[in-house]
Amino acid sequence: MNRTTLSLIAGTTALAAVTGFAALSAPDAPGTDTAAKAAAQLPVERTSLLCPAPSTSDLAETSYTSFTPVTKGTGSGGKAELRAATEESAAAPADGKDEGEGKDDGKSGEDKPAKPVLTPKEPGKPVTGDSSGGDAPALVGTAGGRFAPGWTVQETTEVAAGTGRGLQGVNCTAPDTDFWFPGASTDADRTDYVHLTNPDDSAAVVDIELYGKDGALKSAVGEGITVPPHSSEPVLLSTLTDERQTNLTVHVNVRSGRVGAAVQALDDKLGGDWLAASADPSGSLVLPGLPKDATSVRLVAFTPADADADLKVRLASPSGLITPAGHETVHVKGGMTTAVDLGDVTRGEAGSLVLTPTDRSVPVVAALRVVRGKGDKQETAFIPASRPVGTRATSADNSGKDSTLSLTAPDAAATVKVTASAGSEGGTPVSKTYTIKAGTTQDIEPPVPGGLKGTYALTVEPVSGGPVYGARTLAASEGGVPAFTVQTLPDDRGTVAVPEADEDLSVLQK
Repeated sequence: MNRTTLSLIAGTTALAAVTGFAALSAPDAPGTDTAAKAAAQLPVERTSLLCPAPSTSDLAETSYTSFTPVTKGTGSGGKAELRAATEESAAAPADGKDEGEGKDDGKSGEDKPAKPVLTPKEPGKPVTGDSSGGDAPALVGTAGGRFAPGWTVQETTEVAAGTGRGLQGVNCTAPDTDFWFPGASTDADRTDYVHLTNPDDSAAVVDIELYGKDGALKSAVGEGITVPPHSSEPVLLSTLTDERQTNLTVHVNVRSGRVGAAVQALDDKLGGDWLAASADPSGSLVLPGLPKDATSVRLVAFTPADADADLKVRLASPSGLITPAGHETVHVKGGMTTAVDLGDVTRGEAGSLVLTPTDRSVPVVAALRVVRGKGDKQETAFIPASRPVGTRATSADNSGKDSTLSLTAPDAAATVKVTASAGSEGGTPVSKTYTIKAGTTQDIEPPVPGGLKGTYALTVEPVSGGPVYGARTLAASEGGVPAFTVQTLPDDRGTVAVPEADEDLSVLQK
């Protein structure tokens, strides 16, 4: 497919992600007062996303896809931009002109913001770009106005050979201050990095904590890591500890500032992929989108609580909830990482793992390491516990083939609308409605835009029923290796709740 080639080497300066986030409200719960129910859901006006440096391999081929769904209630202004993250970056607002534009102060061009490497033209139509080799930097971006609600960027990398060969994919994420990554490793065959990207004007200070099967690993160098402004730091996990552990939980805690964080897990024999952060610690978790042809599935779980967690393990299959034989429950000791090999648990059918407490609820984080293929033709991907789709979720970088959309309704039946956007180079949007039965996972053949040219995005919107969880799998054949990557589809946080005032308080200002 044709894509606009990104000149990432020219991106010697970057955009500072100047954001004004408002918290997204949770769904109304029983007992919610009238004032909260009266809150209006309005489109966000500004957001930011951070993309980690894709690879150090000279054989890497990376594609980026940026997409914003069409959202009612937005104006006609705004823009979205992705720029290279470098320490010398200068800020440029997402909804205005670059600072210093048109000025000639006699300084070198390095003092001015670099041109964006990816700029969408309109909501509802993806824009794509490529980079080659191991010099592609991390990207920092902001979106304002009509481009902000639901802005999604996908980074997909193909590595032909070497450690981590195969298909690696990650959704670029918003900056935050707390991340959990169960499923990392310092094993001899693994090379795992935590990528930390700071979008702001001041340095961020980060602690990286490692938890193995016996508890916390000693690491003095994991404390107080400084990430300079407008920069990205890859931290090799094996440099933080002398212990070799097959299964680790990584906790990234930001003391000051905020960062984007993701773990790149590279295996000498089993390929590699990005491990995205797990959903926040919770008593119940859903890990959606297990490929039906998975040959090996490993569950890695951790509780930060002092108490142990006992979890019921069930597989949401196309026919309903199933308890895997021999793995009915899992016991997770407080402060210790637990790993359970589930084998070929899907047995040729689509599935999602559902974890619920057997007794009292103890907060847990979890992820799955999934392997496809056999022998020396194996490839790995990771599925973290995910938040539900909520109001809307989007996956970018679909090509009309080798894309699988997996939807799970663990509690009650649900109806969802799936919209295929226009293609990046042409095509007409198409929508279809699907019903997911209670307790099941359905792999659906996603709709394809009419007259598709280029890549397109899929947007999932629940219409009725219970909560829905989703994941999208991209697959490719690399020399007989079943390369693949899985991205979960949590709510895109495209709206914020704005409560209505109970009374006119303007008289108090007189």
